[in-house]
Amino acid sequence: LVRNYISPGHVKMSGVQREYKVIGRMRPTEKKRTPPMYQMRIFAPDKPTAKSRFWYFSSQLKKMKKTQGEILLCQQIFEKKPTKIKNFGMWLRYDSRSGTHNMYKEYRDLTVGGAVTQCYRDMAARHRARTASIQIIRVEVIPSSKCRRAYVKQFHDSKIKFPLPSRVTKRLHAPRFTTTRPQTHFG
Repeated sequence: LVRNYISPGHVKMSGVQREYKVIGRMRPTEKKRTPPMYQMRIFAPDKPTAKSRFWYFSSQLKKMKKTQGEILLCQQIFEKKPTKIKNFGMWLRYDSRSGTHNMYKEYRDLTVGGAVTQCYRDMAARHRARTASIQIIRVEVIPSSKCRRAYVKQFHDSKIKFPLPSRVTKRLHAPRFTTTRPQTHFG
């Protein structure tokens, strides 16, 4: 029996977050010869942190501690199409100074780990939420038609352009003061 728990992201923010699949269980005993296995989807910067987070969450969800348990599998999950841009919907909860809040956010990124990293940085900037107080409940790739946020929808135009209307050219060996004004508009 494998049960899925998407773990909240209680990790120290260092670098880009990676997605790990961790499977663990209690050690077999005389009473329980085949204990149930538990699978978690954990976002962490490296394998040791992912294993540590697994034990942290499993002790909260089930009566299971590192001393009586074993990790059967800890592997990084790689993106199937890391060159294709995707819209990610993220359901999370976080503890602020006033209470606990649920939230839904959207991000555009190439990988799930990149979107989670964006989320941690965004929450720190907008809400002053520390990494330890953010719990990611669910992360999904969502189609363009289901996107709700305007800051994600603005990039769904197929004829989108990024013009550079006003540029200052860096002329290395030109004099600092001249009699002609610089050309900054290239339309």
